[in-house]
Amino acid sequence: MHWSSLSEFVRMGGYGFYVWGSYGVTLVLLGGEVLMLLKRRRAVARIAPEPKLENRNAKFEAAMVSDKL
Repeated sequence: MHWSSLSEFVRMGGYGFYVWGSYGVTLVLLGGEVLMLLKRRRAVARIAPEPKLENRNAKFEAAMVSDKL
């Protein structure tokens, strides 16, 4: 479609409210999803902090030894 002005583009042949409203709702929902994921990630980090580096290395080395058997 070809629009001769910005206002025609925004109106989109009478469907502008639906089109831009759909984009707006989608952006709000995606933003909310990102915020909720960050909140959950922080909550999990508080509940179960990452193991110390030494523990991770020991587990990795134990796994490597068991793979060689």
